This record gives sequence, C-alpha cells and structure tokens, in this order.
Amino acid sequence: MAKHSYDYDLIVIGSGAGGSVAADIVAAAGKRVAIVEADMMGGQCPNWGCIPTKALLEASRVLNTARGAEAFGIRTSTTGFNYPSVKAWKDLAIKRTGAHNSAKYYQSKGIGVYHGQAHFISPHEITVNRRHLSAEQFLVATGSSWSSLNVPVSERVTLHDARSILDLPKPPKSLFIIGGGATGVEFAEIFASFGTKVYIAEEAPRLLPREDQEVSQLTEAVLAKRRGVHVLTKAKITGVSIDGISPRVEFLRGGEQHSVKADQVLVAVGKQPNVDIGLENAGVDYTKRGIDVDEQLRTSTSHIYAAGDVLGQHLYTHVGVYESRIAANNLLHRQKITPNYKAVPRVTFLTPEIASVGMSEEDCLKRDLKIKTAIVPVNVIGRANVSNAMDGFVKVITDTRGILIGASIVSAHAGETIHELTLAIQHGMTAAEVANTLHAFPTWSEAVRVACAKIKV
Repeated sequence: MAKHSYDYDLIVIGSGAGGSVAADIVAAAGKRVAIVEADMMGGQCPNWGCIPTKALLEASRVLNTARGAEAFGIRTSTTGFNYPSVKAWKDLAIKRTGAHNSAKYYQSKGIGVYHGQAHFISPHEITVNRRHLSAEQFLVATGSSWSSLNVPVSERVTLHDARSILDLPKPPKSLFIIGGGATGVEFAEIFASFGTKVYIAEEAPRLLPREDQEVSQLTEAVLAKRRGVHVLTKAKITGVSIDGISPRVEFLRGGEQHSVKADQVLVAVGKQPNVDIGLENAGVDYTKRGIDVDEQLRTSTSHIYAAGDVLGQHLYTHVGVYESRIAANNLLHRQKITPNYKAVPRVTFLTPEIASVGMSEEDCLKRDLKIKTAIVPVNVIGRANVSNAMDGFVKVITDTRGILIGASIVSAHAGETIHELTLAIQHGMTAAEVANTLHAFPTWSEAVRVACAKIKV
C-alpha cells in the first residue's frame, strides 16, 4: 500500500497540562506537530482554575494573617481590602504564568497552532473551524468542564461555576455553594474572608468526603468557627427558585425540606470530561466518564492517545503533566512506559492547608486491609508554636509491616510537606525509615517525623 501523506506527524487536541508537554517533547524530537485549542491557550489551570483561585486564596490568607497580627504584637487596627485591587492581583498572577503567550512559544518551536473546536471526521482527520487537518497520530487532551446542577432551576436564576464566579466585581453579601469538595471549600474560604455570608451544602455526611474523617472534622470546625461559614452536610439539593430578584436554594436535610435565599449561587459539584469531539468517528471508545485507555494511555484506536482530565480519573494538573510526558514517550518510542498512580498527592489550599497522598483509612477499610495508623497534632512541634498556628495534624497509615501506604497533613505549608511522604509511599519506604531521617528544627516537617515514629511494628 502507498504510504499516507499527512499534514502532521502529531496533532495534540488541547493546550493544557495533558497536551502542551507532549507537544513540546515530540516537536523537539523533530516531528511535525500541531496543537489545537478551543478556548484560551494553556487551558483551565492558568486561566480560570488553579492560578487565579490560589491567587485569591493567598490574598485572603494575607488578610486573615493581618487580622490576627495582634498576637505577635503588631497593630493592624485599620486592616481592610479593596476588592478591585485584589482582582488586579489575581489577574497579575495569571499574566505571570505566561499562558497567554504560549501560542508564540509553540510557533517559535515550529509547532502549528490552531484556535477552534476540533472534531474527528475519521481516524486520521479532524476539522477545526471548517479547516481539515490530518495526522499520523493524535493526542486527545481536551480536559474537563464544570458539571451542571441536575435539579429544577428557575430560568431567571443565574448559577455560577468556578470560572464565572471569578468575574464578580465585588464579593456578594451572601453566597450559597453547592458542593463540599476541594473547590467548594476553597471558594468558601475566599469569600468568607472578604465578608460574604457563606453557606456550603454537601450531600455526603461531611465536607471533603474523599479525605480522612479527621481532615473533614477540622475543616468544618475552622470554616465554621473562624470564617463564619454555615456548613450544611447531608443536604440534598432539590431545586433553585427565584425569590424576588435573588435565588433561593431548596434542599432536603434530616428528612425535612429547607431553603436559603442568597445573592449568588456557586455550583461546585465536580467536573466532567470534554469528550464531545467526534471520537466515535475515529473509533475511540469512551463514556461520559471519560476516554478509555490502556496502560500505555493508548485508546481503542492504536494511533490515538489520551491524557489529563479527559480520562476522568485523576483530575489534577500535575497528573496531566505526568501523563503528557508518558504519552510523548509512547508516541515516539517502541519501548512503552506506563503511569504509576500509587502516590498521587492532592492539596486543598485552605488555612491551614490540607494535603494527602495514597490511600485514606476509609479506602483501606473498604479493601479489608490490616493497617496501623498514627496521628500527631502539629502543636507538639516548635514551628507551630513560633508561628502561632496550632490547628492541624499529621496522620500516617502503614501496612502491618510498617510500610507507608497513605498520609494526610493539615498544617501551614502542608502542600510542600506532603512530598516527603509522597516519595516514601512511591518507593515503599517504612515509617521507621522516615522517622530515622534527620529533620531540621524548627520546621513543619518535624510533625511527619514524630507521626512516623509512633508506628510500632
């Protein structure tokens, strides 16, 4: 048969974490590469996800630190904020990531850049704004979008998602957040810090239901007592109506019907993979939960790979980058590699921060695993004392041999501290090995050492 002639060796659909890294690597190997983006270059994280929300969380943390500065002998009686200036800081953080200039970067590397919605019309061909493009191989990295609310909603009600809520010109007087996962609690902290009366509803028995129970309990206590957030767990949303000019959220709780009127409503009930790109025309198997791939991230069509949120598994930017690197290797080389999800860290950027890795205690119980656990409050270490940050703990989980399989940290800088335990879990280290490693004094990591030392085999 005659060899096919394609426009590109590889077309990457999506310029976020799952696609951009692979595009760069494959182009550097001398291949003809194009990247297609339907929205803003760089995807969700730098434009309306991780970066802007963490910039607002950092602003709220600074504000709350200033409000509590009297404990250190610092006078801050005139502490306040200007929300347009806070938003300007958020926009500066976005600009500094440089995602808006990434098209020029790709072009400088010889990568073709196309703006528009990609749609497969055959296994080797897509359309973008009525233009036909063909490639020998594809990488689908279309990411995910915020899930909508599957209950009756009045036509006169505007519901926000985690993208549109960033554009509010000022903090609302009241905000009802539907969904008590990481996104919901982060926005609860942001707006409560800036004076909004916040309600947060979660259908599960506790906030952050994926985390260990101790994490949820402390999170609920801090949000309620320090931020004034009204926490509504075991609350099933039944509808959103209109009351005058404001939304009214209706929900079942404790077997009774309740409702709360709020100025704004944020829906933070999770994400759904972006799979509506004509995958069936390319013979790619998928469901609404994501694209099906094998251990090498290859789809049911052998020359098409997928990475990032569109897989519907680990919806984190760092996992998207990791999978993108693996996909690049497997697109280029005969010797394939597979991702290892044994130790995927996750962070919720509250004050104090929450970080975890590996299995939770509930995961272990579901698998009927015999485990050992140890938990240490951070207030036993010197760093918590000098920082006047006494809330939090380190919890570690091991098997019966003392090998670490899970951990949770609630403390300042938990997102940085968790990586010691991530490395330990990734490489099958024991709690004793971590405990016997020197930890500098006074640092937050000392709590990790103390917790690991409590595991006795």
